[in-house]
Amino acid sequence: MRQNCLTIPLILWLVCMLAPSLVYAKETVTLQLKWTHQFQFAGYYMAKEKGFYDEVDIDVNFLPADTSNPDAFFSVLSGRAQFGITHSGILQQRLDGKPLVAMAAILQSSPYCWMVKSDSDIRAPQDFSNKRISHISRSENAELLVMLERAGVKLEALTLYAGLHPLRDFQRGLVDALQVYVTNEPFQMAQQGVNVRLICPKRYDLNVYGDILFTSEQVLQNNPELVERFQQASLKGWRYTLLNLQEALNITQSKYALDKSMEQLAYEAEMLKSYIEVPGVPIGNMTLNKWEWIADLYGEDRAKSQQALKGFLLYARALDKPVWSWMLIAAVLMTVICIPMYVYLIFFRQRKYKLLRRKE
Repeated sequence: MRQNCLTIPLILWLVCMLAPSLVYAKETVTLQLKWTHQFQFAGYYMAKEKGFYDEVDIDVNFLPADTSNPDAFFSVLSGRAQFGITHSGILQQRLDGKPLVAMAAILQSSPYCWMVKSDSDIRAPQDFSNKRISHISRSENAELLVMLERAGVKLEALTLYAGLHPLRDFQRGLVDALQVYVTNEPFQMAQQGVNVRLICPKRYDLNVYGDILFTSEQVLQNNPELVERFQQASLKGWRYTLLNLQEALNITQSKYALDKSMEQLAYEAEMLKSYIEVPGVPIGNMTLNKWEWIADLYGEDRAKSQQALKGFLLYARALDKPVWSWMLIAAVLMTVICIPMYVYLIFFRQRKYKLLRRKE
């Protein structure tokens, strides 16, 4: 009898101690990267390495892009990944009826630029008239074309490059201007001794969002708490990265971007920093007004874009009622059950102690 009295409280105590780990089981998700591993995604790497995802019970797998067809939209909509990183073309996808939700914009300006040789006579957007440029889709990097149109350049008069080796042909003078990502091709050219000049939308106040973290409406509807936790942990990772750049560079090179040199990663970090950190703007911030401006910039119908933007931003979505996840409900129930058990255990031990003292 005495042994049973000791065993029951002990079992109850163990149940209460183990309950939180059972309630908060980790959820495994996949993040579809926009490209291959590089510093561009360091904030997410650091969120994983520093335990920020662990803190919110998420286990993250990173899926590098297929460079021959880097389609993050398909990966997320098909369920292959729960989250993805993409460009401002997500707005066009939304306008076309794709159920995508923007969670955060890591870059406050577009990282895409035109690259020309330093001795080229192209120094500003208006100088592109009758030049040979790389082909660009309006669904991806429309800001580069808008920049030219605003300068009075007739796009139909431009010669579009259709070769298979753009960088090699750029060096040979077969194409005048290439669409590039600000951290990649310019570095490659510098390594080969080719002096270049960048003509970027950012300089002409065409600050469209870039490297946008997104998910699908299905994932959001099924698990809104997961989406919010992933977003917050990711942004925490980016804040840590910018405060600890050298550590982030070391981890990125040693665990993820194994084929990149430290020099290349450092160049990438230096170039991207000004796109991520903008005075007075929290990291990852987005506003509905700016997305409306981007839609206008791309020449989208105002009524259509306003309708499509409803529910497009994570924190602009109106919820009819508070969302209670099963984990939160279970946690509340376990707390209600365990507190009386804990009180009983304390009372039992005190009573036992008094009985033993009397026997002595």
